[in-house]
Amino acid sequence: MSEEQTEKAVFVGIIRQGDDERKVKEYLDELEFLAETAGATGDRKFIQRVDKPDNSTYIRSGKLEEIAAYCEENCINYVIFDDELTGMQQRNIEKIIKTAAVIDRTSLILEIFAQRAKTAYAKMQVELARYNYMLPRLAGMWTHLERQRGGHGTRGGMGETQIEVDRRIVKERITRLKEQLKKVDRQMSTQRGNRGQMVRLALVGYTNVGKSTLMNLLAKSDVFAENKLFATLDTTVRKVVIENVPFLLSDTVGFIRKLPTQLIEAFKSTLDEVREADILVHVVDVSHPDFEEQMSVVERTLQDIKASNKPVYVVFNKIDAYTYEEYDEFSIMPKAKENRSLDELMNSWIAAEKSPCIFISAKDRTNIPKLRNDIYKMVAEIHAGRYPFNNFLW
Repeated sequence: MSEEQTEKAVFVGIIRQGDDERKVKEYLDELEFLAETAGATGDRKFIQRVDKPDNSTYIRSGKLEEIAAYCEENCINYVIFDDELTGMQQRNIEKIIKTAAVIDRTSLILEIFAQRAKTAYAKMQVELARYNYMLPRLAGMWTHLERQRGGHGTRGGMGETQIEVDRRIVKERITRLKEQLKKVDRQMSTQRGNRGQMVRLALVGYTNVGKSTLMNLLAKSDVFAENKLFATLDTTVRKVVIENVPFLLSDTVGFIRKLPTQLIEAFKSTLDEVREADILVHVVDVSHPDFEEQMSVVERTLQDIKASNKPVYVVFNKIDAYTYEEYDEFSIMPKAKENRSLDELMNSWIAAEKSPCIFISAKDRTNIPKLRNDIYKMVAEIHAGRYPFNNFLW
């Protein structure tokens, strides 16, 4: 996708039996936001109810014919599916949709990561993820050579030979990238070791919840922050001092629903900052209608990278953007979550006795002094246990 020339995309999702239609539509809204981040403009969304995805074409052929006709009539550049397609599904879909590129959610996220990667390290991580994604799909890239195959019933034609050549090249590239990344990983591990036993905090959260903005506030730094998904890829670490207590604060890549396993694998060492942190500061966009589901995505991802056993401090950000629908007291329906006022929401979470939490607006700097004080207390407690002699100097 090109950022210089805006191109049009349509989005495809399915509603399985038992799925919430509203959530499926919100997932496609997120997919559209991903496409906009990559440089494309959303045009239309297509949804089909199915018991399960079709093994050969993901959705039924009739719907695919409808999408193909729409793409041809409206000069659509991309058809983007909200799930990862198998190589066979993609090849079969492309036989029907011939005027637009067919991509899935995983390849779209990989494209965004490729655009966002600035340092050599991040570029290597993304390249590794893309090659791992590409490897099982190479066969589809050579279907145009089938006519060159031998006509004697053998399987040793030119197309298959080329596939094997490409597969070997990709595997060799994957091996080289892994070796290069291991060298950098060792250097980064040494750097982390050189920091000594300083207390470490890591900002985690769904993408685009305001982690980088919060990092700038706490560290008085200038970390890139933008209203786009995955604005931050490279982990940024800053030394912060509150009162007389120093600690390290890291800002990491944001998580997202269906984060490709290839990216989790490639960014393992980047996520070491999360694994090695003493405290995780889980930043949440409380203004998002499905912020609780986003929290669950982050919690599951932390489990996947084996970092779920850390103390967590939840920061509900963007209270300045929080909205709710007034509840009709004469309604016979029970009050829904979208009818909760901010005060009701705050009281329910604070009274829940889960992780300690705070409600802030990084944009308006609301409640930032309390946030700094809470962090100071948590860090000071760990610092006191780690450096008991220094307690006499406080």
